[in-house]
Amino acid sequence: MKKLINSSLILMALVLISGCSKFVEGYDVSPNAPADAPPVLLLPSIQVTTFSNYTGKNARDAGVITQQLKGALFQSADLQNYDITESSVDGDWVQIYNTAIINCNVLIGKTGDNSKTYRGIAKILKAMNLGLATDYWGDVPSKEAGQGLAGVYNAAYNSQEDVIKDIQTLLTEAIADLGAATGDIVKPSTDDLVYGGDAKKWIGAAWVLKARYANRLSKRDPAKSATDALSYLKSAKDAGFTSSASNMNAVFDNTAANSFNQWKAFDAQRAGYITMNKNMMDLMASDPRLSFYAKDKTMGDKSGYGDYARAEKMAMVSYMEAKFIEAEAQLRAGAKDLAAAAYNDGVNASVKLVTGTDNSVIPAADASSISQNLIMTQKYIAMFTQPEVWADWRRTGIPSLTPNAGALINFIPRRYPTAQSERLYNSKVVVNAKLDDPVWWDK
Repeated sequence: MKKLINSSLILMALVLISGCSKFVEGYDVSPNAPADAPPVLLLPSIQVTTFSNYTGKNARDAGVITQQLKGALFQSADLQNYDITESSVDGDWVQIYNTAIINCNVLIGKTGDNSKTYRGIAKILKAMNLGLATDYWGDVPSKEAGQGLAGVYNAAYNSQEDVIKDIQTLLTEAIADLGAATGDIVKPSTDDLVYGGDAKKWIGAAWVLKARYANRLSKRDPAKSATDALSYLKSAKDAGFTSSASNMNAVFDNTAANSFNQWKAFDAQRAGYITMNKNMMDLMASDPRLSFYAKDKTMGDKSGYGDYARAEKMAMVSYMEAKFIEAEAQLRAGAKDLAAAAYNDGVNASVKLVTGTDNSVIPAADASSISQNLIMTQKYIAMFTQPEVWADWRRTGIPSLTPNAGALINFIPRRYPTAQSERLYNSKVVVNAKLDDPVWWDK
């Protein structure tokens, strides 16, 4: 019964996103007027959009850019050649801002103190979408983001440094809301496709997100980023984020084409456009996860991606990520023994999540063998299908990658260009079309 309810909510959310005039029987609220939609419909709509933003084209682009995947045909081959244009990324920008963030703002304003659970979840989802935007574009609208319904049609751009501060503030406020939600007049249940309205689980994920964006500043302030990340991870553990069962997953029904996982849907419509990359295949030659990442590992980079990328659940915030962040932060803090222990936990969590069995192949590390290269190489493998791989590679340069032969440019892109709709229609836009211009945290 729960699966049927969740499937129905996903379909409702997709109707909200598409803007169709025909709506679901029994609801008299127009999906074209999001300010009038009730929280029970707004929340799954925002979540489905966030699922798409984190597991759709942005994730596939990250995989191709970091050479986990190979763009073999048509627009994917363009990406392989680093032909990334303002029009090719415009839909990604629009979906983050004009669908996800604007509806987050509506839900935050609509619920207020009457439902701190809804408000807290909406703030986390807004922080996640802002995080994706700033990771890919650098300076982006934050303080005025998604305020079109309030009459702000030309949103001012904020520096990435300030955007990350805003993300941390949103997450802190969300944790406070969720921790004080006992007096809610209305609470989410099955309309929360991620945690079923469980405020404590959302709190744990929010602390891991805070650690992610603290660790994002490892180039800017190595010591403080490590201290902050470790503090936030301790709070995540205290909130019960202690295994892969705590993961914040994008969820998909996977039984019909309009509810497929984004990777499964892409391959169903564009088979052969994206294959595995030889670099990834070589790196994982004896890795037990390779058979799950690649459809047929004997085919090398002719193989499509496998079942792991087609699952009903795909992690957006995970226990394995938390442990790799901890390992990296402990290493920067000089605690090699603790770094090794966290690294081992991260590897074990990844292997178990992917294969269903405990790790018996990848050697454990100790204080004498732990290194940043070891940590980030295994994190690169573990974060397959996730946008984080591009951010991690830019921060650390691990693994060592060489620009694709025959590409239009002789460097690996470090950002997206400004979206076309922003350049054309936002009078306050800050245009940057230089794919080799590092974002602030990458300098």
